[in-house]
Amino acid sequence: MQTSPLDGLHDIIAPSQVNWWPLAPAWWVIIAVLLLLLSAAIYMAYKRYKFKQPKRFAVNLSQQHTDPQQLHIILKRLVIAYYDKRLATQSTKQWCNTLNTLTGLSFSEQEILSVYNLEQNNSALENKFRQAIKQFKLKEVVNV
Repeated sequence: MQTSPLDGLHDIIAPSQVNWWPLAPAWWVIIAVLLLLLSAAIYMAYKRYKFKQPKRFAVNLSQQHTDPQQLHIILKRLVIAYYDKRLATQSTKQWCNTLNTLTGLSFSEQEILSVYNLEQNNSALENKFRQAIKQFKLKEVVNV
């Protein structure tokens, strides 16, 4: 008598639990790319933080000084730090134009010259210099 072909079959064996480790190569690539992106973002944030450090220092320093002459010197130091020393040593008219470009405020030659007048205490000019330090543009195109 013939045996049934189904007699040779065995019971179904369920597969064992699939381990999550070791990871597939695609996961290693994804992890590497994410680490590179995270490192690049941290590096760029650090560079931006370091780039803006002189301005943060100038804003803090401007809160401590009440003399317009000192505030004017802080503005000149900002220009030297971010642009070029030649911009800070310009004539009064050109310096006013540079300040107007970099701060968005309008300075006149008389205001700049009155900074060095020892008898005059101008609180309006002091506030204007403080505002100029806060509004100082870090990446403005200035022809030297």
